Amino acid sequence: MTGTHLAAQQVAEVTEASGLAGSAWLLILFPLVGAAVLLLGGRATNAWGHLLGCLTVLASFVYGAMLFFSSTGLEEGERVQNVSLFDWIPVEQLQVEFGLRIDPLSISFVLLITGVGSLIHIYSIGYMAEDPDRRRFFGYFNLFVAAMLILVLGNGFVTLYLGWEGVGLASYLLIGWYTNRPSAATAAKKAFLMNRVGDVGLAIAIFIMFAELGTTQYTEVFAGLDQLSPATITALTLLLLLGACGKSGQFPLQAWLPDAMEGPTPVSALIHAATMVTAGVYLVARANPIYLQSEDGRLVVVIIGALTLLIGCVIGCAYDDIKKVLAYSTVSQIGYMMLAVGLGPFGFALGIMHLLTHGFFKAGLFLGAGSVMHAMNDEVDMRKYGGLARIMPWTFGTFALGYLALIGIPPFSGFFSKDAIIEAAFGEEGWRGWVFGGAALLGAGLTAFYMTRLMLMTFFGKQRWKELKSEDGRDFHPHESPAVMWVPMVILAIGSVGAGWFFASGDTLAEWLSPTLGALEEAEHTVIPHALVPWLTVGLSLLGVLLAWAVVGRRDVPVVKPDPVSFPVRAARRDLYGNALNEALVARPGTWLTRALVYVDNKGVDGLVNGIAAMLGGSSGRLRRMQTGFVRSYAASILGGSILVLVAFLAVRYV
Repeated sequence: MTGTHLAAQQVAEVTEASGLAGSAWLLILFPLVGAAVLLLGGRATNAWGHLLGCLTVLASFVYGAMLFFSSTGLEEGERVQNVSLFDWIPVEQLQVEFGLRIDPLSISFVLLITGVGSLIHIYSIGYMAEDPDRRRFFGYFNLFVAAMLILVLGNGFVTLYLGWEGVGLASYLLIGWYTNRPSAATAAKKAFLMNRVGDVGLAIAIFIMFAELGTTQYTEVFAGLDQLSPATITALTLLLLLGACGKSGQFPLQAWLPDAMEGPTPVSALIHAATMVTAGVYLVARANPIYLQSEDGRLVVVIIGALTLLIGCVIGCAYDDIKKVLAYSTVSQIGYMMLAVGLGPFGFALGIMHLLTHGFFKAGLFLGAGSVMHAMNDEVDMRKYGGLARIMPWTFGTFALGYLALIGIPPFSGFFSKDAIIEAAFGEEGWRGWVFGGAALLGAGLTAFYMTRLMLMTFFGKQRWKELKSEDGRDFHPHESPAVMWVPMVILAIGSVGAGWFFASGDTLAEWLSPTLGALEEAEHTVIPHALVPWLTVGLSLLGVLLAWAVVGRRDVPVVKPDPVSFPVRAARRDLYGNALNEALVARPGTWLTRALVYVDNKGVDGLVNGIAAMLGGSSGRLRRMQTGFVRSYAASILGGSILVLVAFLAVRYV
């Protein structure tokens, strides 16, 4: 199906919403009101603020579930609905409506954001119990969810951009939550600034849409693509991808995402599993009619996805910080999603399926890491863990299920979603199939290695914490987390087990998303038989598990990290020099440019202005001395002036 045909189909099927869909704005209103009450209500809300924060997101989830079930009863052609709320920017030719687009794609994201988000909210009741500002924390959480819902529900690119920036603001506030830690402030600024780089690309893409088509609404933009030149469409795909790379932590803008671990662990779970980092994948999937008309644009998306998934895997093998290992795992898994949506009709639905399954198992893994930290005096160094499986059975059990889902062991959810992406990558023709399929397959083996390493260092082996103290001098007394924390982990573990099978069985999810993403197509060519891919994937994953056991499981883990003995290990521990590259290519030249501009401003602009002022001031001072107040001085001046005039007249007359 061509991009033009798909765009025309979408325009033809958009109807005005009624019933539950007509009141879909309530999805956003619930958490938005919660944020307003918690952030403006002051200390009066301290006693019950956390409960309000949870109830508002739960209310949105219940409404979203009702909306989903009501949509399943509609004909396929009636599942894309528009909710017109009000004219937002009515300025001559710029007419921007604030409205919502209720379709299978947006409903799927609503259920993920509010469903997983509500579990993370409930978990946070226990995790943040000792924080005196817990009420404000839940206010920021509600603001984050409301902004993310605006992003996925908006019916135009400008409305999406509003939610896009709202998510950026809320993430800045949450990542920098621990204001007494300079590292947290630095991480928050880094995330904010690197996201702004991507946002510039998205903003320019929106400007081009308005300049070329006179609109920024999805329906009109997709319908008018045949008016654009191939070069313009390719430019749009690349600019939209730049925005997606910023939000989803893809190369070359991935460096902010691991540093975002400075925030509380529930923040990491919310950002890295169900919301912010999935926004880039959503943007590419939502703009699928544009990408379907640019093969070059799709190719760049696939290249970025394949490169990023390998970068995340390699770096994840070298870290000892449990949250940063999971963070780089997120970088890698989002790379799989980007690779999938870059494959076009062969992968849009597959990318979204992996996004949804990832939401379950990665949120569970982050909450499990938070449970371990909660029991270990906020220690994040896995070298100080060991033997926690018997002490924390609920945490270990749920974490283990998420681990099996992430590394793609059947029948867990990650097997169904990630394996399908690897198959689709091998379906590319010629060298593309070998390169992209090979990268995705290699990533599966590396994922199994670094996650098995994490499991062994954390839950098995010698209890190294018995002989150590935390940084504040306290002994370690690990214990299981309270029920308010492990119950959400159990629910997410259930999703880690069964969600993939449910989505993949009979192409359930692909058929549900077809009104938005088009029908899922199978590649006509494949460099490796499809039946062989699952065996290769599982086999390579098991090889990664065995290699991790050989490296970590058979020997005692040293508490002090040994110095790296090889360049690859040193490079991985330095984030493959990603931060150094950003410093060399962007930050340092930017600093030099700023200093040069300040010098030019001080010595050039200010120097010119100050010089003119000094000249006029000095001249006026000298001229003022001529005003002596003596008549004879004025008479002499008049005589001197008359003589000069006479001399000039004679010179002109006779010379």
